Amino acid sequence: MKKVAAYTHIDDYGQTVDSLKLIADNEINSEDVSVELQGNYCDLSGRALSKGILSVEKEKDGIRLTVDPFLYRYDFKLTGKIGNERIEITKAEIEEVVVEGLDAFTAKNEHGVLYRLYEPEASSPRPLVLFLHGGGECGGDNLLQMTGTLGALKLAQRWPEMYVMAPQAPAGTLSMEENFEVMKKRGNPFRVEIGMTPFALKGERGWNRDYLGKVADIIRHMIAERKVDARRVYVIGMSMGGGGTINAVSAAPDLFAAALPICPSMNGESYAQLLHWPEVPVWISTAYMDHQHGRHAYILNACSNLWEKGRRDVKYTIYLPEELEKYGIGTTQGLNEKELDAENHNSWILTLHNEKGMLDWMISHVKE
Repeated sequence: MKKVAAYTHIDDYGQTVDSLKLIADNEINSEDVSVELQGNYCDLSGRALSKGILSVEKEKDGIRLTVDPFLYRYDFKLTGKIGNERIEITKAEIEEVVVEGLDAFTAKNEHGVLYRLYEPEASSPRPLVLFLHGGGECGGDNLLQMTGTLGALKLAQRWPEMYVMAPQAPAGTLSMEENFEVMKKRGNPFRVEIGMTPFALKGERGWNRDYLGKVADIIRHMIAERKVDARRVYVIGMSMGGGGTINAVSAAPDLFAAALPICPSMNGESYAQLLHWPEVPVWISTAYMDHQHGRHAYILNACSNLWEKGRRDVKYTIYLPEELEKYGIGTTQGLNEKELDAENHNSWILTLHNEKGMLDWMISHVKE
């Protein structure tokens, strides 16, 4: 086998495989191919398998295996025979991964900021939406922020007339797993402890203020070049990126017309920032419960403080179980409490589908 390519798109649950292509040095006929998939999970918890291979078709340079879509993030494997040759191809051996729509975004590295940018065809300044990914997509490949979860590609499809900017947060010196081990030694890694120094402030991982300040400066430069409409810059992010959304508005309150933090990480930094929220319309959304059990209580406390001060531009939505279930969240059979919390954390799927008109609400705001 010369190589195997995967053709994917970004769906509600993340990067999803549509087909696999087997490219060989010698000609292959479809009737010579007898293979099956393993690990082709299609649900959030990695329990439900897709229907596997639906068709095998000969193409000019190889064989196309059209599959019942499954999630790329799982360690799937292709096994069987091609002619008399027995094959076993793991995910790690996939040499090429094609992502539908990714070529509409240009990869950039500016002032130490890695980001992807969708640019509309326009002769006048256009709105810009800044998308901030979650903790699992930190790194330095300038790709995972596009493919790890639903996000920037979905926004560009919805608003082809707007700029969509998707930076990648630095990973620091620790992997996600190593980060959690350090956090566990401090206690509950999802606790909210006022006075605790967050990782972002220490530069260990994520949306630290220095990095977000550089992101804001890039946007300001685009405004100065009359590419971006200064009255219509928006920010949306989930999980760590939800906390990053709060941090970004705190760091550059003059820049944004509205913000949508989704299941934002709540800690001594984000909670304090939310308590003293600037004059920027914000609509926060979370699941009724996820892996940071204190999340909504602290958000509600901060929002209540703002509401008591007359802030009617601050909104908060808690998604109920039946609302999450419409998107398959929390419906996997046999989940324990920890697994249910993990599925519920994907509540950004609802917001990115414009539940309750949240996306429409965000872009309806125009700064004076």
